[in-house]
Formats: sequence, C-alpha cells, structure tokens
Amino acid sequence: MSHDGRKDFGPSQQRTGYSHVAKAAVQETTWCVKEMHAAIAGQSFDVLRRIPLLCWPARLVQAAHDVISAGVYAAIYHGSGGLLETAAILERRRQFPDKPPGRLVSSLHSALNGAFGDHLAASNNRLAINMAIRVNGKVVPLHTDALRSAFPDAGRRLCVFVHGLGCDEHCWECADPGEAAVASTTHFGRQVQAEFACTPLYLRYNSGLPISENCAQLAVLLEHLLAAWPQPASELLIIGHSMGGLVALGACDQAMAAGMQWPQSTRMLICLGSPHLGSPLERLGQLATVALKFTQVTRPLGNIAATRSQGIQDLRHGPGASRTLSKPHKMAFRFLGASLTEDVEHPIGEFLGDGLVPLSSAITHQITGDVQCARLGKLGHLRMLNDTRVYRQISEWLGVLDTPAER
Repeated sequence: MSHDGRKDFGPSQQRTGYSHVAKAAVQETTWCVKEMHAAIAGQSFDVLRRIPLLCWPARLVQAAHDVISAGVYAAIYHGSGGLLETAAILERRRQFPDKPPGRLVSSLHSALNGAFGDHLAASNNRLAINMAIRVNGKVVPLHTDALRSAFPDAGRRLCVFVHGLGCDEHCWECADPGEAAVASTTHFGRQVQAEFACTPLYLRYNSGLPISENCAQLAVLLEHLLAAWPQPASELLIIGHSMGGLVALGACDQAMAAGMQWPQSTRMLICLGSPHLGSPLERLGQLATVALKFTQVTRPLGNIAATRSQGIQDLRHGPGASRTLSKPHKMAFRFLGASLTEDVEHPIGEFLGDGLVPLSSAITHQITGDVQCARLGKLGHLRMLNDTRVYRQISEWLGVLDTPAER
C-alpha cells in the first residue's frame, strides 16, 4: 500500500496507458456515430415505408443499408481496436526515460484526469494520477531523507498549494518573461518564501476522483508529510484554488474527525474561488446531458456527456456552505471571491462571478472563529492563480501571523 492508502500495482497488474485510452475513445465515438446514424436512417426509412408504392422498395434498401453500415462500423471498431491494442503492447515495452514530461504534456495529463480520472483509476490505468508532492514534476516520497534532499532549505513553516480541476502544480507558475501579462502576475510560492519564510510545496492529484476521496487522501498525506518533515514542530499553511480549496477544507474536517495531528499545526487555510455552493456551469452541463437523452438521435451524445468524471459532477451543487469543523481548532480561514465586473457590488457581478464561480459560492461559509472574506473585481477564475492583487490580499492575511520559527 502507498502512503495514501491506494493499492500499488506490481508487474502482474501492469496498468495501461495512452493507447488504451485512445482505443476506448475511438471505439466509444464509433458506436456513438453508429447509433446516431441508425436513429436518423431509421426515421427516414420509417417515413418512406408509410408511402404505399415505396413500402417494399424501402424495406429492401433499408435491409441492404443496415447490413452495409453494420459491416463498416464493425470494421472501424475492431480495426482501430486491433491497431491501438498493438500500440499498447509497444507502449508497455518502451523504456521510458527518467526525465519527467514537460509542462505541456503534464497539463494534458492532468486535464485528462480531470475529465475521466475516476474511470482511469477504476481501470487501474497507469495514467491515473496518484496524489503526491512534486518537485520539477517528480514525486517526492514522504520520508525525511527524501524531503531533506528535495527541500535543502526546509524551514519550519510549510505552505502547501492545492490546484483545481484539471490542473497541476504548473498552474501556479507565472507567465513567461516575454509576455505582456507578466507585469500583473506574481509567483505566489516564491513570494511567500521570500516574505514569510515559508517553504512552498506543490500538490498534484487526480481531480476526476470524487471530492470526498481526494479529501481523505489529502488528510493522510499531510499527516505523513508533517511527521516526516526535516524540521520539528513545523506549522502549515494551505492555499487552495477552486476545487483545491474544497479538497483542503474537506481534508481538515476528515482529519479532525479521525484525530489526526496536522490540523493542530495548521495556521491558515486560504480558498481562492472555491465553489462551496457549486458551479452553475456544471449545473448547465447536467441539464444539457438530460436534454440530449430525450431524443433517440441525440441520446448517444448524452451518454458520452454522462461519462464525465465524478469530480466534475460533484461541482454541480458543491459541498454546501463551509461549516464549523468537528473539533476546536486555532486555524484561520480566508475566502476570496472574484467578479468579472470591475464593481463587485454591481448586481450582474454576482451573476457572472469570476466566469465559473459566483461570488456568493466562493465566500459563503458557516465557520465561526477567525474567518475573513474578500472580493476582487475585474478578475477571472484562472487569473486568480498568479494575479498580483490576489497575492497582495494573501500577503495581508498572512501578515497577521506570528513570526515563524527560525530556520
């Protein structure tokens, strides 16, 4: 078993990769097109069969059409399956280099997990991401020696960054120096390290899994992290964006209920644009899925839409307003919401929110104690990851903490 409780797979349980994912996608699409073709053709032939003089010719043509089309789709289905199965065999035999994939490949990998991560995990596909702390794309084992090697300047204050749906740790990076937007962006990790003596750590996880499952995994991971951290008596800060904030809050609740130690060492949890009350976009997606299933022609498209990950579907209503945690704590909570409108008080600002999450969904809570909320205007959901104004607010919040212990 791994540190997060997930099963490790040996040679006899070799997990599949990109070729098997491609095979499943091609074959699913083939059958979707076949079903739509059959539905459209069936309606057309049904009309022709109602015409007396065309009834028997239409039946003969339909019989020939059905035989030919069935053969064509079967050839595509099995042909593509065989080709991609061969590719999968070659993929398993390939010797992968030790160097981790670049940012583009990593981002596509994380997006795939966001969309279908629960299916990848359920089928033991090696593309399913295991939750871990990463440095330069590589997993850092939660052992003291490994952590000391990965973080040679490890201090006693850790700041864990938790990304949102379909993203990875690279999302916290700034734009390239040559881009015009760089003037308005800030690398949060570098800034908290320079300003507050925090050691930044970046989490990567399978955002397609149910949110509750990721909460449970994060609770265990943080317990192992603090137990193995090179510096004793360390304290923790957590910054989560979008789904990452929901995962962090849920992890706190589960950890307290289980009697874990790390919540007592956590000074502050900051949620940036987290949809506590759900995302209207996913609710719209659910309505579209239901609507597509109403007719025989569009039902195959509705079936495909319904295969989106449970992680995405969990955002339909969200976990509800963040509630008071199960046990007494000294943790500070901060919630930041954004609006595309410059004036956050404008009536349309609540409706638009940051483009994905309404203002009320981002800042609603029922937590008592040290809780503060803030709103920023003219700011989109993804820009919150490295916007200078967002960091200014984070800095203001962190500035009230006691001076961290000497490194």
